[in-house]
Amino acid sequence: MFGLQLEKVNLNNSRDKEEVDKFLQKFNLILDKDVDYTIVLRDEQKAIKATCSKAGNVFKCFAVSEELRGENVTGTLITELVNTMFDQGIYQSFIFTKPDKAKVFEALNFSILCETENAVLLEYGISNINKYLSSLVKQYSINTEIKNGALVMNCNPFTLGHRYLIEKASAQCEKVLLFIVQEDKSLFPFKDRYNLVKNGVSDLSNVNVIPGGQYIISKATFPSYFIRKEELRTRAYEEIDASIFGKYFCSRLNINKRFVGCEPYCSVTNSYNETLKRILPRYGVKLIEIERNKYEDNYISASIVRQLIREGKLKEVKYLVPEVTWQFLNSKEGQVVLDKIKKSNSPH
Repeated sequence: MFGLQLEKVNLNNSRDKEEVDKFLQKFNLILDKDVDYTIVLRDEQKAIKATCSKAGNVFKCFAVSEELRGENVTGTLITELVNTMFDQGIYQSFIFTKPDKAKVFEALNFSILCETENAVLLEYGISNINKYLSSLVKQYSINTEIKNGALVMNCNPFTLGHRYLIEKASAQCEKVLLFIVQEDKSLFPFKDRYNLVKNGVSDLSNVNVIPGGQYIISKATFPSYFIRKEELRTRAYEEIDASIFGKYFCSRLNINKRFVGCEPYCSVTNSYNETLKRILPRYGVKLIEIERNKYEDNYISASIVRQLIREGKLKEVKYLVPEVTWQFLNSKEGQVVLDKIKKSNSPH
């Protein structure tokens, strides 16, 4: 790599970001909007010859010029970003990539977690998913000797629709493991979402509320840089999410049922549920769909609650959320979230 210089990109400089994006476009890639750290290798003429980025603990947006293939450039970039993560206190990292690129990262001590037709997820670090699940068993006193039911929810915020689904699952299982998506890509912070649910189901003694951790992936953080078509990206996300849950969570935690809400007219929900229905039986898990709860003939959803808040119709929200959520929305902490929602156009 004689003559090449490693350089950190100033992501606050639109011209610098555009230069990286143009380089990535040569490989039919894009620079994802959520990257927080980007490095490049430049030649003596200051032209970019390779780049790599990260978003939190996820590596993404790799590209290496053809003439540098086989020169361990990827290893150089990975090492630099791993060191940066270590400096930031991040000791576990992931990469989503194309299936034909997986061996490159396996050679750098990454391990494949899941592989689908369009994407592969690999992990690297001092821990792994099996150690993580064993720690969950201990920390949350999960009984793996019995068959457990499971729910995965975002609860942004916790609504009467969520409560209805949880009650239905609780009535059908000896124990329900309720995972709350932990990634803070939602307008309601994880801490608040988790506490609202935990307090809001405290009367259901067989429901165990558990942080989702980094292995339950939200679509908001699934990378778009290497899959440009939305349809393929959605399918890849759904298949990886479903496969990880079935292969690891269900096997280790003895989960034999997963409950989901369904809406006859919601294509997004239906697509995800169909993927779960197709993949989970491979791991001996039955998917149980429950029609969502309604208020005045309309399905109750967190997105409707957020929209009402944006429109200044807080009084109408009271009929869609449990008392614990209503109290939070009227608290000092809740006011901060309300203000954030009113200023945001985020779908999450």
